[in-house]
Amino acid sequence: MKRTLNLLCLFPLLLGFTHTYERPNNQNFTKKALYSNPWLLGQDTLKNVAGAPDDLQMTLYTGPEVTPSPACLAVAPTGELYVGVDMIGSLGKDMGKGYIRRFVDQDNNGTVDSHTDFARVDNPRGIFVADDQVYVLHTTFDEKSGLASGMDLVVFKDSNNDGVADGDPKILIKGLSNTKYIQERGTDHATNGIRMGIDGWIYIAVGDFGFHNATAADGKKLTMLGGGILRVRPDGTEMEVYTHGLRNIYDVAIDPYMNIFTRDNTNDGGGWDIRFSHQIQSGEYGYPLLFQNFTEEIIPALAMMGGGSGTGALYMDEDTWPEKYNKVPMMADWGRNFLFMHKVVPDAASFKQTEQEFIKLPQVTDADVDGSGRLYLAAWDGAGYSGNPDKGYVVRTVPNGWTYKAFPDLKSESIEDLKNHLKSGSATARLYASQELVKRSEEEAAPAALEIAKDKDLPLSSRVAGLYTYVQINQENAQEELLQLAKESEMKEFALRALTDRLGSIESVPIDPFIEGLKDPSPRVRVVSAVGLGRLGRPEASNALLQTPVPASFVAPKKGVEGPHHLPNAEIIPAHVAVQALVRLNAVNQAVGFLGTETPDLALWALRYMHDARAVDGLIAAYGKTKDQNLKNKILQTLARLYKKEEAYDASWWWGTRPDSHGPYYKAVLWEESPKIEKFLTAEQQKAGSSKNQYYADLNDKFRMEIAAFNVAPKKDIAKAPTEKKVDLNKISSQKGQVGKTSIEDVMIALKKVKGDPAKGKALFTKQGCHACHSLSKNEPMKGPFMGQIGSIMNRSQIAESILRPNASISQGFSTVLVSTKDKKNMMGFITQETADKIVLRDIAGNVSTVKKSNVASRKEMPNSMMPPGLANSLTIEELASLVSFLEKQK
Repeated sequence: MKRTLNLLCLFPLLLGFTHTYERPNNQNFTKKALYSNPWLLGQDTLKNVAGAPDDLQMTLYTGPEVTPSPACLAVAPTGELYVGVDMIGSLGKDMGKGYIRRFVDQDNNGTVDSHTDFARVDNPRGIFVADDQVYVLHTTFDEKSGLASGMDLVVFKDSNNDGVADGDPKILIKGLSNTKYIQERGTDHATNGIRMGIDGWIYIAVGDFGFHNATAADGKKLTMLGGGILRVRPDGTEMEVYTHGLRNIYDVAIDPYMNIFTRDNTNDGGGWDIRFSHQIQSGEYGYPLLFQNFTEEIIPALAMMGGGSGTGALYMDEDTWPEKYNKVPMMADWGRNFLFMHKVVPDAASFKQTEQEFIKLPQVTDADVDGSGRLYLAAWDGAGYSGNPDKGYVVRTVPNGWTYKAFPDLKSESIEDLKNHLKSGSATARLYASQELVKRSEEEAAPAALEIAKDKDLPLSSRVAGLYTYVQINQENAQEELLQLAKESEMKEFALRALTDRLGSIESVPIDPFIEGLKDPSPRVRVVSAVGLGRLGRPEASNALLQTPVPASFVAPKKGVEGPHHLPNAEIIPAHVAVQALVRLNAVNQAVGFLGTETPDLALWALRYMHDARAVDGLIAAYGKTKDQNLKNKILQTLARLYKKEEAYDASWWWGTRPDSHGPYYKAVLWEESPKIEKFLTAEQQKAGSSKNQYYADLNDKFRMEIAAFNVAPKKDIAKAPTEKKVDLNKISSQKGQVGKTSIEDVMIALKKVKGDPAKGKALFTKQGCHACHSLSKNEPMKGPFMGQIGSIMNRSQIAESILRPNASISQGFSTVLVSTKDKKNMMGFITQETADKIVLRDIAGNVSTVKKSNVASRKEMPNSMMPPGLANSLTIEELASLVSFLEKQK
């Protein structure tokens, strides 16, 4: 086992340093500073658990005494840092433990000079700063009951810039998660990060709790089953779903061209593997209903990255950074303790990618960069599932040779100055200059933005910024200029997208440019055109959409084989978004009409989602008219798909951490056309005779129809099946292997109720082999991390997490080290002793090796703990609770 990094180890080095902070009431107080100059005072200590490339400088910015359990952060372009402190964590349930703190480095020397408590909010999960407004996504609580009441997106105002919110926030969206499961579990699969794109929309990362009847400031209501991306205007209007089918995303990375990247994962126990995806508007990404057995219907991920837990995200586009670290999505992974870079290169309508470890940080939660190029990262640092007052910090990272350059006061700048900022090589400068121009006089600002959009000598990123700025300023009257820009190949994609970006101003937008765009040489233009036609809502576009070619890769997975949901497939995207557009247009009659053509596949694909009597009648009629057996089979499959539909989501249930991912529905119900479909299918089976029994049995199984006539044993009614995998504490405490079959989150919940027997835990400490690597007494030889005082260093949840997830964060000084000698030997283990002359290592089997330093060719710290994961899988919950209780008493 191991313990998480404890920054209290820096205290003896810092006792002589004091610092002054500001309280919200403007009374100063003096306290010991945790972070006066950590790289001089504790550099080696911090480097054991964190690290950046040699050409970057990473310094500790705030410590756990002011930023314990930092769940999110955001930095203003001028450098003021806002940190969301979450002492409830992902599984805690007690209100009143969260707040946002604002930090200022007035002399820009890398050391905090003052901080204020900006606002009190629980479970802060996302922050975005815009001038004197701070947008926050957080959990709400009912003060009378003390229970969570939902999640809201709100905006605070700080008119006098004193670092304290003026008063109560304005609610932009209310009810952004599933209240029932926030109350029962906490916010572990709730709604998370927020970020603004250059188009002026706020994009919201929705976890797979989803939400029911979320209500925006303009009264619009939406329901979303499962995870994806939601977006809304900064005033809380025009809320809409952007993409769907993700598991538990925590944030979004948005590039200058409105490409969005996410990092989610798949089922617990099914690998818990990270998917890195390019999010395309209207796209369906398949979790959990389609990503295994109906993979042909989804946009697959760009890559599967192995185990992990994606958290904060940022697209780095700052000319103050070296080229090799620039123009890349940077994705934090809490489970793998790294901020990763993804080198993305265009591939038709999407990208191909290569992942690269970038900055090591224990349980990194979030990242953001300011207008001067200072990158800030938050580290959860082993704060457990319910927060910890002694864990967590923020680091600042800048390139070597970086010098501070003040970000301008945009409010005082002229239109000409702001226009020039749109030409900047900094995405931060472009975004904030754009938002300032939107506030200015339309007569002056609109021509300035349009001039940038039309300037062919400027970089594309600047022209796109100018275009979206112009549209936001001149929304009602931008059509003519956008249509002109759409004639230019370089700008066509962005102009077409902008024409349908705001549904309130599309009535007079012509469809012809979009129809033409479906045949454009650029696949990106074809995709934007299909999305636009769906948004325009005009059925006359349906026939053009139905002519979109379906590629050969549109193939259903074989029975019993999981489909390639993590292999990039850019060629499927135009057809995919065309189908989404047809469904949005409710183009039932047009799709049915295409069944008699030589290219019916896209129509059949779209009809899978059209639970409409016209679709059923049209499919049955087309079946009787064709002699093509291949088409007949496709029609039978489409009817089988339509036999049931998903029950309307009412937020009374959730599918848990290991949902049934067979698909195509989760809580399936019959509908008014089900009897007609059943009658037709059973009649066709009888006509076909026994030779086709297996075919219909396979249809029955794949689509979960449960039609008894197809000679298979009826399965449990999905519509009545439990919709959530609950933890039965009495049951699991007596079952062998239960820990290995239960998600970590559910184990942690169970351990709060199952206390266990420390005496049994002591016996298990030996039985499980823990004693081979851990000492309990200082009289014993030191092996791996010392357990004799673990109970005074870590709480119950942290001890359990350390057993279940050994690699989550590794105890300082006990990381695995690979030592290579000059005589060509390699040894791996913990360094249990090191002198000026020798290194002593102990391997996982307890064997000790001594190496003379004069014989060391190299030594390398390995990323993983030597403690293998899964050592507790064979234990019952009660046994694990006993082991934890025993260790908890070691003080």
